[in-house]
Amino acid sequence: MAASATPRAADETYDVIVLGAGPTGENLADRAHAAGLSAVVVESELVGGECSYWACMPSKALLRPVTARSEARRVPGLKDAVEGPLDAEAVLAHRDAFASHWKDEGQVRWLESAGIGLIRGQGRLAGPRRVAVDGRTLTARHAVAVCTGSRAVLPPVPGLADAKPWTSREATSAGSVPGRLVIVGGGVVGVEMATAWRALGASVTLLVRGDGLLPRMEPFAGHLVAESLAEAGVLLRTGVEAREVRREAPGGVVTVVLDTGDEIIADEILIAAGRAPRTDDIGLETVGLEPGSWLTVDDSCLVATPGDGDWLYGVGDVNHRALLTHQGKYQARIAGAAIVARARQVPVLESDRWGAHAATADTAAVPQVVFSDPEAASAGLTAAEAERAGYRIRVVDQDLGAVAGAALYADGYRGRARMVVDLDRETVLGATFVGPGVGELLHSATVAVAGEVPIERLWHAVPAYPTISEVWLRLLEAYRDGTA
Repeated sequence: MAASATPRAADETYDVIVLGAGPTGENLADRAHAAGLSAVVVESELVGGECSYWACMPSKALLRPVTARSEARRVPGLKDAVEGPLDAEAVLAHRDAFASHWKDEGQVRWLESAGIGLIRGQGRLAGPRRVAVDGRTLTARHAVAVCTGSRAVLPPVPGLADAKPWTSREATSAGSVPGRLVIVGGGVVGVEMATAWRALGASVTLLVRGDGLLPRMEPFAGHLVAESLAEAGVLLRTGVEAREVRREAPGGVVTVVLDTGDEIIADEILIAAGRAPRTDDIGLETVGLEPGSWLTVDDSCLVATPGDGDWLYGVGDVNHRALLTHQGKYQARIAGAAIVARARQVPVLESDRWGAHAATADTAAVPQVVFSDPEAASAGLTAAEAERAGYRIRVVDQDLGAVAGAALYADGYRGRARMVVDLDRETVLGATFVGPGVGELLHSATVAVAGEVPIERLWHAVPAYPTISEVWLRLLEAYRDGTA
């Protein structure tokens, strides 16, 4: 860990103080500084945050060799060349490099080059516009932004905490492959880590309380991913919960007792069962807010506080709008623009739904990719979400494997695409794709949803042939002909 980049100064006043140097905090500080405001970031761990060291980057570095090998095995002429097992040591070394070996000198250099100050230590609010850091007090002229992110939650299962389970941090940074791994949770972390560690040689059991995987996506996404995990050798058990966890000695085997009475023996257990905001020790009580709570914000990410008004922002995971790195960075751009506008006493465009100061995409056009094998990608609303929101919709489904580009991509390509259409406006409310390589297909859907592009205009967006993107043409044809 590099030393503090900002020395103690007599004047401890800044235009903007940011708590948390993850991607959200970095982007907000950069936006404010680029507009001419002074900014300082306070960080208690590594500059770069969860995404750089324990989430996005290391997890995708683990997963990319898995999906590349899987896809190569479906291409004539390559199958025999990639039949052997993955080189686990090389994959872990590749992961270590993408996590910068858990050192943040490079990120610190970026802050310095951008003209943003850095103070190491635990930052805590000390009243309106004030932040205390290890005996020094900082004052913000315009804004304090809480960008401290979230942490994994351990459910109250007897014996679990004493068993020292893996969370997402340990799962993405482990130095060796466990022989037997039990994963609790069927969301993104559970699915991605089951995919990675099974391919690296672990025997994986995936325990899910509900009836399927990826519950926040269209149901077919979880079904197709579950089929693929089963084919890879993952044992999936749905409708079960851990009732007790035992580990008799540090580093010893773990016994997981299910509510069915069954017992599972493993070398490690990963808990992927939700997140909580990292707001329990940041001084929220000094401004009339509840420590440990999610921060309720408006569309500019401004937190309503008792007394002195427009100065506290909750950006990224802490506001619980969309717990995704790219959405945190998006919110940072929106909040940064709003902070600058308020500092310059320019009206904030609160009435403009898609304006510079409204994080509307958090509710209307969130994109997400699950880097499983096959990938699952979605943007906007699912059919169920659209119906709950009161839209009159039509759902259009297509076999992704029937598209010429998909057949060329891999023999026996399996996948599915869905478009959710608002019948009153004839615009796309949401889209979901499942299949190899669909993550790179997603941005077209995100643009269609965020842009509220009319269906009749999408006919003029001609997909290149032969690419998987031609599924858009098939979806439009099915909508026109009423065949889906």
